[in-house]
Amino acid sequence: MFLTVTPAWQALGEAVLADVAAPDRVALVMLQAGDAGPVGFAHRGMEPIYPCSLVKSFHLIHALSAVEEGRVAAHGELDRAMRDMIRWSSNTATNYVIDLVTGTTGDTLLEGAEYLDWVSKRERLNRLFWRMGWPEWDGCRIAQKLMDDTRYGREARFAGAEGENLNRLTPLAPARLLWELFDGDLPLSAPVRSRAQAILSRDPDGPDAGDPNYQVSEYLGGDLPGDVQIWSKAGHNLWTGDAQTSWFKHDMIRIAAPGRTPLIVVAMTEGEDLAKDTTFLPQLGRQIWDRAARL
Repeated sequence: MFLTVTPAWQALGEAVLADVAAPDRVALVMLQAGDAGPVGFAHRGMEPIYPCSLVKSFHLIHALSAVEEGRVAAHGELDRAMRDMIRWSSNTATNYVIDLVTGTTGDTLLEGAEYLDWVSKRERLNRLFWRMGWPEWDGCRIAQKLMDDTRYGREARFAGAEGENLNRLTPLAPARLLWELFDGDLPLSAPVRSRAQAILSRDPDGPDAGDPNYQVSEYLGGDLPGDVQIWSKAGHNLWTGDAQTSWFKHDMIRIAAPGRTPLIVVAMTEGEDLAKDTTFLPQLGRQIWDRAARL
């Protein structure tokens, strides 16, 4: 694990979870910079969970990396897709990005060598992060497209008869992605890193803040004080027609404020009640922010 769990953070994490009605259905990571690297707390941190749209933050990094390396040509539609993929969590925009960085398209059935070649190309989405060598990536998969309901054709076959290849993220993986993007050594140039940070930024006081599709008001940033700056990506699935991809609500956020060490929080929740709850994550985010101030 890339962060160190100190006694103070362990106590904070236990106090936070003590106020959660169903801690077995909540995965939580909290961290900030310490004297010798990140310090924090993790609950179910290495458990692979269906991640909904948290994968889009990884696709953003992959797309920017591909442009910087010359594997994908920069163009206006890619810029628009990356923006909408994060800002409005557009699945259509995400799948456009996936097609570009993997050189694939989806849906209709393929057979034999043609199918295997397609799978290998789509697996580029996983290989980029496998090469990072992060232990937190163990059990993670992000090679499936983002769907509003069930899958068909080659997409269904690739996901597996039992859903064994569906997307999965450990809660520690998005926490590490945020850490490496802002404070670590993610292999991007400084201008590209700044661009990724800008795309992930949210204005909690802006005109879109109250729109649920902007994914702030009902998530970890929804009840924070007015002096904060946040960067985030959330995910939310209600019923999709597939029990394995239904009833999840997640958020990954970095919070900064004057006089405070920036705080990273990842919360992943499971179950219909939590997926429909518009207050749980905002209350959790505020509780963590307030408690962390006393460390």
